[in-house]
Amino acid sequence: MILVMKRTRVKICCISSLEESHLAISYGADALGLVSQMPSGPGIIDEALIKSIARVAPPPLGTFLLTSALSADEIIAQQSRCGVNTIQIVDALPPSEYAQLRAAMPGVALVQVIHVRNEESIADARAVAGEVSAVLLDSGDPTRAVKELGGTGRVHSWCLSRAIVEALDIPVFLAGGLCAENVTEAINTVKPFGVDVCSGVRTDDKLDDNKLSSFMAAVEPGTLA
Repeated sequence: MILVMKRTRVKICCISSLEESHLAISYGADALGLVSQMPSGPGIIDEALIKSIARVAPPPLGTFLLTSALSADEIIAQQSRCGVNTIQIVDALPPSEYAQLRAAMPGVALVQVIHVRNEESIADARAVAGEVSAVLLDSGDPTRAVKELGGTGRVHSWCLSRAIVEALDIPVFLAGGLCAENVTEAINTVKPFGVDVCSGVRTDDKLDDNKLSSFMAAVEPGTLA
């Protein structure tokens, strides 16, 4: 039997400038999260800046456009304006829209966010898994009067997240309140394909060199297979 070390991928979200993108890349980030207009939450930047960051990101880095749009036409138009290679859908999209997205953007990965609030989240993840390239588990609450669609800094149930990982055959990213102090435990518990961090590597809304360094050092390569 050959033992192969599985490396946990790291997505640094809420990138707010070219300088932050360079810093994240210098520490080995696999993907950058670029937040477009949202009803709430941190890290929102305009599409011109998203395009500038995506344009200079070296391959094979993932450039994730976080979108709260709820129609394929809107999302396709956003991707065309921003030039990203990945669309992160942060709200529940009507099922009929996915086929149109795939047909219009064959080279663009689709990542669906599942806000893990109860056991229904497992069924939600299963229902969408055949439509997307990956899912991302976060701690928002779309049912609030002002929707929370990410960036809450809250930890959700890792037991539920682990159940989702075990139920799906596509990559799963884990987000929600991760930081240097808990990310190793999160990875060991959930076994995600990748982790996603925003507030856990920031101080006063700015990417913190020391926190980022500590976070990257705490991300374990995963289990032996």
